[in-house]
Amino acid sequence: MKSTHTLAAWSLAAVLAGLAPQTLAGDGHDHGEAPATTAGPALPRFTAVSELFELVGVVNGKNVTVYLDHFADNSPVKDAKVDLELDGKAVALTPHADGEFEATLEETLKPGVVSVTATVIAGQDADLLAGELDLHETAAEAHEEVAELDMKPYAIGAGAGGLVLGLIGWVVLRKGNSRNRSTGGAA
Repeated sequence: MKSTHTLAAWSLAAVLAGLAPQTLAGDGHDHGEAPATTAGPALPRFTAVSELFELVGVVNGKNVTVYLDHFADNSPVKDAKVDLELDGKAVALTPHADGEFEATLEETLKPGVVSVTATVIAGQDADLLAGELDLHETAAEAHEEVAELDMKPYAIGAGAGGLVLGLIGWVVLRKGNSRNRSTGGAA
């Protein structure tokens, strides 16, 4: 009988401890500002690779940034000329730094698969690179829906479950106490 009381008491204590509110630091008792989060939607990217070069492009609305590296050692290609086409339309790239180019599109790219072609001339090396840019609105929308997941129903369910467990523990304790009173105590 005593072990039933002990078990019920510990069960009730565990449930009640789980329901206790979290302690939060007050003014002057924190550990400084939390680091800024950098999470956000990833910008659309395209790649085109050959035996000589590796080209990566990042699209941010109407802005396009292109990075050109040597395939063998991943070093930026110096003094290169890159002619870029997106869906057959020429895009005028302006050199920004070694292996880095920028462009501003006349209009934002439409959703879907966009073909990418780049002609690279760097010193004695010349190459034609091809790739695709996959722009789909549904992927971005799905990402936003997951980010907006509401945790309130889960918190309510966990609280209700804890309450039920607490009530069961209370009933077990009460039942044990009433048995002790009806038998007249210990022998």
